[in-house]
Amino acid sequence: MTIAKLDVAQRVEADLGEGPTWDAAASRLIWVDILGCEVHRLDPATGADDVLRTDQHVGAAKPRSAGGVVVNLRDGIGRYDSDGGFDWLVLWREDGVRGNDAAVDPSGLLWAGTMRYDAAPGGGTLRRVDGAGDVVVVLDDVTISNGTGWSPDGHFMYYVDTATNRVDVFDIDVDTGLVRGRRPLATVDVRLGAPDGLTVDADGCVWVALWGGSAVHRYTPDGALDRVIGVPASQPTACAFGGPALTDLFITTARHGLDEASLADQPLAGSVLVLPNAGIGLPSQPFAG
Repeated sequence: MTIAKLDVAQRVEADLGEGPTWDAAASRLIWVDILGCEVHRLDPATGADDVLRTDQHVGAAKPRSAGGVVVNLRDGIGRYDSDGGFDWLVLWREDGVRGNDAAVDPSGLLWAGTMRYDAAPGGGTLRRVDGAGDVVVVLDDVTISNGTGWSPDGHFMYYVDTATNRVDVFDIDVDTGLVRGRRPLATVDVRLGAPDGLTVDADGCVWVALWGGSAVHRYTPDGALDRVIGVPASQPTACAFGGPALTDLFITTARHGLDEASLADQPLAGSVLVLPNAGIGLPSQPFAG
């Protein structure tokens, strides 16, 4: 395991911190506390944190091209404008189901995952949503829909359904924008943790947070594990590059389910951590809606 010096970007006790995304237009890191119903907009330079509280559990929040954020909520996809006004873009309310991780593709479409609260096998989906609220169900037999990202050349999509303990790769159909040819990129030994959120760097390498594994793995485009970053919290959830030059790797973590003894051993559980000069990330696209 690579021993790296992780700094604390934000000392906080998030129950289920998730989904970091760099908002280049605002020079802020957007991340969520899913079960805390909070969207955080952190300025790492000053430590200022603008917190938006949602009415439902919020699986992900991404910047919008129109300003504000799009959110993957329990009952569907909602939008907040720059002044905090809210509207529903699409509703798909399902008993026992909530939104989980989401990502915006290079064309500005939102890929939003869901899962059952009890994590029942096959109870989740991955949907593609455009700015008009039109929805395509991409995968309908998902257990815990998590990290999604795209290669620098736009030819491949990477995806994690945590229950599979794999990072999968799809080919992208250039005519339709949909994905096909699903196959494993890498399989994570269950003893090392479970793959959660991911990000892709400018070299096409895939960085994956390992829930329960106290680590972030980096895989090359051919699936080789070439870097392991130790994390001083057992439940890292996701990672993203940010900062002015997109060189800092931000890592969200969770306290959820940890007992008092575990929390005493992990004082940074629930905080946002950062590895400066980890690599070079790809610019994130705002949602076109």
